[in-house]
Amino acid sequence: MQNTRLNNLLDAIATRLGQWFLNPWRRLSLLIISFLFGFFLGNAVSTTAGQQGVLDIAIAGFLVVLTEITSRIFYSRSFLDRRSLLVDSLNLLKIGFTYSLFLEAFKLGS
Repeated sequence: MQNTRLNNLLDAIATRLGQWFLNPWRRLSLLIISFLFGFFLGNAVSTTAGQQGVLDIAIAGFLVVLTEITSRIFYSRSFLDRRSLLVDSLNLLKIGFTYSLFLEAFKLGS
């Protein structure tokens, strides 16, 4: 890329955010927010997909593929060498999403 002012600004912002998230409490809070957002997304998707009832199978297939891709990224050998905040938050988003779908299934089964 060219060394423009916009590129320099974006690099500086990314560097400062990376340094800001090195604090363990900030990292933990971001991961908890990611888990809770995944839980919210799971509730929202199951509510809207179940209410319309048009593309239930296609949406379920897409969500399974999305969670499997996330698992493939998180559990690959290259990831075990280095821990990325983005990949950790993506994995916790997936865990919250899956957890909320299990709770929805228990609510529907009772």
